[in-house]
Amino acid sequence: MTAELGHFALILAFGIAILQMVVPLVGAHKGWRGWMAFAEPAAVTQFLLVGFAFATLTWAFVTSDFSLQLVYANSHSAKPMLYKVSGVWGNHEGSMLLWLLILTLFGACAAWFGGNLPATLRARVLAVQASIGVAFFAFILFTSNPFLRLDVPPFDGRDLNPLLQDPGLAFHPPFLYLGYVGLSMAFSFAVAALIEGRVDAAWGRWVRPWTLAAWLFLTVGISLGSWWAYYELGWGGFWFWDPVENASFMPWLIAAALLHSSIVVEKREALKSWTILLAILAFGFSLLGTFIVRSGVLTSVHAFANDPERGVFILMILAVFVGGALTLYALRAGAMEAKGAFGAVSRESGLVLNNILLAVSALVVFVGTIWPLFAEMVFGRTLSVGPPFFDAAFSPFMVAIAVAMPVGAMLAWKRGSMARALRPLAPVAMLAVALGALAFAVQTGRSALGPVGVALGVWVIAGSAVDLWMRTGRGPLAGRLARLTRLPRADWGKSVAHAGMGVTVFGIAAVLAWQQEDIRVAQIGAPYAVGAYEVELRGVTEGEGPNYRTQMAEIVVRRDGRDVAVLFPEKRFYPVAAMPTTEAAIKNGVLRDLYVVIGDPQQGGGYAVRTYIKPFANWIWGGAILMAFGGLISLSDRRLRVAAGAAKTDSRTGGVPAE
Repeated sequence: MTAELGHFALILAFGIAILQMVVPLVGAHKGWRGWMAFAEPAAVTQFLLVGFAFATLTWAFVTSDFSLQLVYANSHSAKPMLYKVSGVWGNHEGSMLLWLLILTLFGACAAWFGGNLPATLRARVLAVQASIGVAFFAFILFTSNPFLRLDVPPFDGRDLNPLLQDPGLAFHPPFLYLGYVGLSMAFSFAVAALIEGRVDAAWGRWVRPWTLAAWLFLTVGISLGSWWAYYELGWGGFWFWDPVENASFMPWLIAAALLHSSIVVEKREALKSWTILLAILAFGFSLLGTFIVRSGVLTSVHAFANDPERGVFILMILAVFVGGALTLYALRAGAMEAKGAFGAVSRESGLVLNNILLAVSALVVFVGTIWPLFAEMVFGRTLSVGPPFFDAAFSPFMVAIAVAMPVGAMLAWKRGSMARALRPLAPVAMLAVALGALAFAVQTGRSALGPVGVALGVWVIAGSAVDLWMRTGRGPLAGRLARLTRLPRADWGKSVAHAGMGVTVFGIAAVLAWQQEDIRVAQIGAPYAVGAYEVELRGVTEGEGPNYRTQMAEIVVRRDGRDVAVLFPEKRFYPVAAMPTTEAAIKNGVLRDLYVVIGDPQQGGGYAVRTYIKPFANWIWGGAILMAFGGLISLSDRRLRVAAGAAKTDSRTGGVPAE
């Protein structure tokens, strides 16, 4: 009965979403305040109803209610509780219900915290957000109902995919969806502004915190997925240019461009047209990612479904919303005339360059991801676009972004001086070149990737610190330090996020350039050398887990005759799913990771063992954490939380800001 109540709550929320899509739009057009006010309670009610439906599905998983088809297909009574809960979104239907829950949460947040918005804009934003909800309510109810019952409930379930039974994957989808769906708010603001025919500095400030929140969550979600791939798949890598990875990376790049572009709209009332276009594209790439994950058109390690019918439905949603928004964008082009002029050398120009590089980077990833599908459909050829293409085509743009980032941050608004911007950065450049040269001198017989990564990382990190310091002005050291503590949080957040980017760039370059790999058949009790370390397979034992069987190896790692780590890699087998997994054993460190994977027993005795020494691997995710933390610091800035500086409204114009 609980599941039926959840299903009914979804249907009821669907009806409310339809009303919320229509009534506030009519009210905003006619100037009827009561009709506009309907949007806020409707948005909150939608969220409460979807939250109730999600809670009923979660309860079914927690209590192992195998009369529900979804629970039977994705759970098992012996599964640990964490994975019973994460099993709710570890499948297509449940993940789409999570998507809808987050979509309605953002709508409710706009209703709760949008009090400073003009009444007409708020009504239109919530109506557009509700229209997205209508599409996904229809998708779930008509093609992906999570509350279907089985005629004869089985005794037990078929278990969750063993690869998803991991803490990293338990939290990865919620954060990723908070980012994906968060971009719907930027889209709703863009379409509402196009309907209203008004894009100004106030709009730039309103859209910025929503974009920042979405970018922050995407950063956390992507880094969690990368971390999971690193330690769970046993391949020793952190990024594989998998279609599903790319599906989240493309909106992240566009969201970063949108975030920087909205600053120009807010500060200078320039780049209006471009910012609106980025808001549309950012959500469009989110929908494209949903299509890739669920249509089965592209093969991926972690795609949810292989159902062309569902894929066509999502493709229709993508076409309607993005196509409709772009049509409206073309019709309203005249209303987005830029007011602020700026010179070729200025902060605005630096942000334009940043936008171009990020947008072209996203285009490169898009082409590499979609090209195999296009080639098969048009030319009838099966092609594979892998890491060599992406590394060669994408890396130059990231290098250019890293080089330009500190310089752009130092330029003045409207009209700047390149010489004045570069003067404080001269010591940073010398330090970066010196450390890069030192790295090149120390390494022997290796590529230039490591030294270049060192130089770029130092350039970005130190450049961010110099930018922050220069904002304290002139005068005695004590006074500048005092002013440093009083700088706006948005300034601190920007510098921390940029520094995190530098840390990640360095970590990626260091791992790719300096890692050491050894693959061999290891005999028990026979040590072997890997770099400066001695590795010994001491033994392999068999055991039982909560819902799996395991072969666990004991591997000792020594350096200079001293034990530095005892590692226990595993080969697990999940009987219910009839699927094996590899569990790498990792000795994490600030300067390096020791990474060991046990393979199958060999005919001549011994076991296949892969050993990696990965310098600075954790700096990749440490940098991602810094980027997200910087976003959080900026989001806590009161100037972003008080929308548009509390724009004044005129009751005679239906809440439109007074001219």
